Amino acid sequence: MLAPLVIAAAPQAAPVPPAQPLASVDGLPIGAIPKQDLPARGCAAYLWTASGTRALIAMVGADPARLRVSVQGKVTDLDRSAQTGASGFGFPERAEYGGGPLVAKLTMKVETRESISGGAVVPEGLLEIDQAGQDTIIVPVAGLIGCT
Repeated sequence: MLAPLVIAAAPQAAPVPPAQPLASVDGLPIGAIPKQDLPARGCAAYLWTASGTRALIAMVGADPARLRVSVQGKVTDLDRSAQTGASGFGFPERAEYGGGPLVAKLTMKVETRESISGGAVVPEGLLEIDQAGQDTIIVPVAGLIGCT
């Protein structure tokens, strides 16, 4: 007599949802932004906090000249409204983005390295966020520049 054959399916692992960006980095009202792609053309700087959590908190494009940040849980794009100096790869040494109730100021140093092709390093910088009626947030940043 043959015993009934029971085939058990291997347990399937539940799909892991993508990690959600942090709504607040190191207790500040600035959050992490999701993974960002290279621009279709030109260069973009990807900036992480230089201390603490090391979260991706900003992306800035050279053309269009726009800064992406997450403030109080909302990802926002701010157009460049002023600039001074030149750091390279189409980025100014100091720039101001936005206007009205939300203004971001970014100062960054850009360095080329032989080991990096199509981009550069941002060894140091400061991101300052000014919101109407709120304390100013100043975050040290560092990052990479990628170009297409």
